[in-house]
Amino acid sequence: MNFIQKIAATWRSLFRKRRLSLTRVSDQHEEWHMHLSPAAMIAALVSFLVVMFILVLSLIAYSPVLEMLPGFRTEATRSRESLMQNILRLDSMERVMNDMMTYNENIAMIMAGKSPVARTVQHSDSTRQEKILVMPSAEDSILRAQMEGEGPYSLQHDAAKRAVREAIELYRPVEGIITEHFSIEEGCFGVSIAAKPSDRVTAIGDGTVIASTWSPKEGQQLTIQHSNRLVAHYKNLSQPVVAIGQAVRGGELIGYTASEEEGEQKPFVLELWNEGKAVDPERYILF
Repeated sequence: MNFIQKIAATWRSLFRKRRLSLTRVSDQHEEWHMHLSPAAMIAALVSFLVVMFILVLSLIAYSPVLEMLPGFRTEATRSRESLMQNILRLDSMERVMNDMMTYNENIAMIMAGKSPVARTVQHSDSTRQEKILVMPSAEDSILRAQMEGEGPYSLQHDAAKRAVREAIELYRPVEGIITEHFSIEEGCFGVSIAAKPSDRVTAIGDGTVIASTWSPKEGQQLTIQHSNRLVAHYKNLSQPVVAIGQAVRGGELIGYTASEEEGEQKPFVLELWNEGKAVDPERYILF
């Protein structure tokens, strides 16, 4: 009972009011007084802490006060710069894709005998496009005359149509400059292309990988059986990414060009064979 009585007395003392007063020292006159209890003081302290927590949280959430801190300002600046760079990259990619689409559409319209159309992108919004007619130039008129007339580039000849169709159907295997052209007299059964080291090499058309060999002279070599009885040899590769028996599609990655060794790089070589005879790849592919 004594313990319970002590707890009850302590509880009652928390709510028992005390007098807090201010008195002048000279004449002991009371100027101000206030009645407080320990429970009221605890409640006031808790309320003050809650209000301060809410104020600080609101200040952090809705004001740039964190940027005044040394470490946080640096991290915020980096995040903002990274966001701006990503936005610029996306905008550049969109412009490149629009240019590629315009180029393909213009080529198709020129082949159909129509006037090409150019797209102009508004400065205020990169997604808005306006189409305007492009006036034919002198070079365009000459090209039209050659393709519509009786010359070797005329589309009216079946052989010319077949050559253009075959060239369009096949893909360029690698980006680069032709350094050696096809010449049976000189023992060159394909074309040599100077490309970047370790650059992408793609299949010129749909086909199946029938061989993958290596030799000190020609490096890694892939042989692919394509349609129309064409067999292509891709030479001087550094790393093929396809296996024997694997089916590939035109434009699909099949390997990489040779890397530099002691400051020198072997050129990429493409050979095309048709029914056991070497043919000029430039007759089938637009390099």
